[in-house]
Amino acid sequence: MTKEQFTDELKELCQDLKENPSNWENRTLESYLEALIAYTEDVQGYYDNMKTGTNANIPTWENFLTILKGASVYE
Repeated sequence: MTKEQFTDELKELCQDLKENPSNWENRTLESYLEALIAYTEDVQGYYDNMKTGTNANIPTWENFLTILKGASVYE
């Protein structure tokens, strides 16, 4: 994934929040940031469960995007 693809995905994520706020568990900045921290700590478990072979300790645009998307619904 390129930086440009990442920013396009971020735009879609932002649009999704505007159009479908009820699908988001964390709608405020505070709750989103708290979920972002928690999901970042737990994302390796997601990768392991999905058997993606992804190492969360290797930063990539894909990893960042997974974390940002996951934080929208992570409790």
